[in-house]
Amino acid sequence: MENRPVAVQMFTLRNESEKNFVGTLAKVAEIGYDGVEFAGYGGLTAVELRQALDDLGLKPAASHVPLTMLEENLAEVITYQQTLGNKHLVCPFLLPDRRSQEDYRQLISTLNEVGQKCREEGITFSYHNHDFELVTLENGKKPLEWLLEETNPEWVQTELDVYWLTKAGEDPVNWIKRYRNRTPLIHLKDMTTDEEQFFAELGTGGVNLDGVITEAAKSNVEWWVVEQDQSRRTPLESITISYQYLAAHQNILKK
Repeated sequence: MENRPVAVQMFTLRNESEKNFVGTLAKVAEIGYDGVEFAGYGGLTAVELRQALDDLGLKPAASHVPLTMLEENLAEVITYQQTLGNKHLVCPFLLPDRRSQEDYRQLISTLNEVGQKCREEGITFSYHNHDFELVTLENGKKPLEWLLEETNPEWVQTELDVYWLTKAGEDPVNWIKRYRNRTPLIHLKDMTTDEEQFFAELGTGGVNLDGVITEAAKSNVEWWVVEQDQSRRTPLESITISYQYLAAHQNILKK
């Protein structure tokens, strides 16, 4: 039984990456991660970055690309992914001025268009959630469920973020079960159990990670992605603790 690979979202290491992008990738590889999910490329060309990954034994799990770039420069974005050898492209975040009901209505069309073009080029396109997509709109729908109901499931997948689902009062296990065949990427995060509900290393908080991992194992998950938006430790310490948690749960991680 093959284990699903584990990646780290490089936004977690943004400060380290600004100082030494390839050096930070090397530290990720040393910890034991199989790959990385990008949120920027350190100014490297796709050829340069692919060579760096090959040298380090890392794989590109996915790339987070801002919505405006997807709307305005999609062909260029796709070409970069193809050269990099990356099969997953993700819309990561909506700015506050694009979260009205009408904005979401327009976003449905945009996601379908981007997703269709990505599929034609051999790339899987996904939408990554935060907690604001779980606030009910005037039409009675939660934006995340509306986006997934109205987009073509062959063109638009989802990268469910279990921290933000939990913070919004949702059960991430139910969401994974509901969209079982649309979850190629899962953001694994934990959350402190106090009132602050701060970001936590995997296994140190209250998110139902065992339930998430067990349910996701029944789905089409291709990558587990570790992300910690903020940390009270150094980010490298945090992702080491999270990796060690997953390594200790390989019996759960098996397909």
